[in-house]
Amino acid sequence: MFDTIKKITLLSLASAMVAPSAGADDIGSTTLVRQMADAAQTLLASLAPEQRKKAIFPFDDTERFDWHYVPRGRSGLPLKALNEEQRRLAHRFLETGLSDEGYWKATSIMELERVLREIETWNWLGRDPENYYFSFFGEPSEAGTWGWRVEGHHLSLNVTVVAGRLLADAPRFLGANPAEVRSGALAGTRVLRKEEDLARALVRSLDDGQRRKAVFRDGAFRDIVTGSSRAVEPLKPDGIRAFDLTKTQKERLMALIYVYAAAMPADIARQRMERVQKTGDGDLYFGWAGSLAPGEPHYYRIQGLDFLIEYDNVQNEANHIHTVWRDFDGDFGRDLLRDHYREAHASD
Repeated sequence: MFDTIKKITLLSLASAMVAPSAGADDIGSTTLVRQMADAAQTLLASLAPEQRKKAIFPFDDTERFDWHYVPRGRSGLPLKALNEEQRRLAHRFLETGLSDEGYWKATSIMELERVLREIETWNWLGRDPENYYFSFFGEPSEAGTWGWRVEGHHLSLNVTVVAGRLLADAPRFLGANPAEVRSGALAGTRVLRKEEDLARALVRSLDDGQRRKAVFRDGAFRDIVTGSSRAVEPLKPDGIRAFDLTKTQKERLMALIYVYAAAMPADIARQRMERVQKTGDGDLYFGWAGSLAPGEPHYYRIQGLDFLIEYDNVQNEANHIHTVWRDFDGDFGRDLLRDHYREAHASD
């Protein structure tokens, strides 16, 4: 099965990187921001005044940084508070900010709440696929600076648009519980299958010397190390450097990174991969902790100069996945906003 996954992923990676972009994160030549802004404006126009008050925050509100991936009280406007037409518009907006596969993953994560509702003997957390909140920071516009978040259990998408042409898409969290649905109508569903299978295939392809470098801890961490921090610093560069991988192993590592990048629209995924490829092989690390066997607790991380990917599958007898993409300087568009304001003042 891995050969098929690898073939599809590598072909997707190759096609995503054929055309050069205008510049890192510069999407001024695309229609992405316009489509996103139009869909946001259409959704917001459909809301009643009280709904708008819940959905819109000032751009500089600290709420923009208050993200999490566990069941908890949240600000924003939940799907359950929308009528049928408004829900359709909310999903249409969500589609503009994700690739087809990313949208499938996000909505499948929501549907896993129904599975949990059925299999859990206790339900005090109130599993609900409509308990996902839409929040906008600033007024969405084609040329302005604004942001949005869609969040609930095991899903947190945070996007910042700067001056209508620069876009940041981190932190981005996707989780799956169960990682594999083992009963009921969705039996066999594995929402984050590639994230698990490609990484395990990579670490298993290492020879003994490489594996001693890559597997830096006998036991897996209980959760992603960075949690829901509002800002993160680089972790200790544990694991094996890309420099120490064979050509085929490097291709597998890039294919794995692309699985994470490809949740976003094609322009953003391509720019992400271009930036990753600019990282020297000596500054890109893949590290594994825990067992290499399916069904046993395991963790891995991929760290470059400016980004970190974490994956953890430990809870519920290693059938409960957490994944996250963080940017050390770019979470919530901090680097883009800083550079934009610097350019604006320079022209004064």
